[in-house]
Amino acid sequence: MTSITIAPADNPAKHPQPQLEGSGRNWQGRFKAMASPCEILMEGVSRAQAEEALRYAARETWRLEHKFSRYVEGNPVDRINRSHGKPVVVDDELSLMLDYAAQCFELSDRRFDITSGVLRRAWRFDGSDRLPEKSDTDNLLRLVGWNKLNWQRPTLTLPEGMEIDFGGIGKEYAVDRIVLDLNRSLPKGTSLLVNFGGDLACNGARTNGQAWVVGVEDHKKLSDSTETLSLRGGALATSGDSRRYLVKDGVRYGHILDPRTGWPVPEAPHSVTVAAPTCTLAGMLATFAMLQGSEAEEFLQQQQVQYWVQRS
Repeated sequence: MTSITIAPADNPAKHPQPQLEGSGRNWQGRFKAMASPCEILMEGVSRAQAEEALRYAARETWRLEHKFSRYVEGNPVDRINRSHGKPVVVDDELSLMLDYAAQCFELSDRRFDITSGVLRRAWRFDGSDRLPEKSDTDNLLRLVGWNKLNWQRPTLTLPEGMEIDFGGIGKEYAVDRIVLDLNRSLPKGTSLLVNFGGDLACNGARTNGQAWVVGVEDHKKLSDSTETLSLRGGALATSGDSRRYLVKDGVRYGHILDPRTGWPVPEAPHSVTVAAPTCTLAGMLATFAMLQGSEAEEFLQQQQVQYWVQRS
């Protein structure tokens, strides 16, 4: 096996260089983005083709991260969040994300809301027993509600003090985007799997006709998997509270918040993994299920998708 360091010409210094390992026509590329380890598996391509594909994937993922992160000063999301109630005109890509956010808000009965990020000011999911005062969360609820902003494509008007946060949909969109772009650019017959921190998608079976084998994380053993799954196409995405939670008087409070109450969803599963045609759809359904709390399984059954729910 050989190991290659890829250095994109426009790779910002703040990003470690992506790494490529493999031999023959089977390759595994790795880089860091979106607070996750990112992995690109490619079969049926030459080393030069794999290098170029990894270089593109890393560069494009970093571009999306820079554009959609609420932490980047001066980017489109930051300009919206600092618009002080003034209209902001956005481009087609951001418009697509806002349209999707609006759809999620309606389909989830207002449970999925990209304006709910302000609630993080009251919550610190660090494994401690420190719960916020209800008065603090209630005060923040006045700044929550997709229905309070005005979205008339391509113009968004966000009321003073409100924020948007694409953290709940950005990574899944990036996975789908990279799979689509690489599937178009790599030679016909290439087998491809893109995995960003456990949210993943592939373009079909492996070159030998066998399925990709992936693991579903056990929330009790973060370094292990509870079971392996076979994937011949489509995507998987997981939503859960394995790493972010509070425990008070024996009650566990996961980080999935109900934007209608400002508090964690009661009786939510520890994690939900969903299989769907795209990572974006899988992620949406996994998060929707978490937001259903005790009715997560019933919701997923109604969607007629494959799913795995961990509760204990």
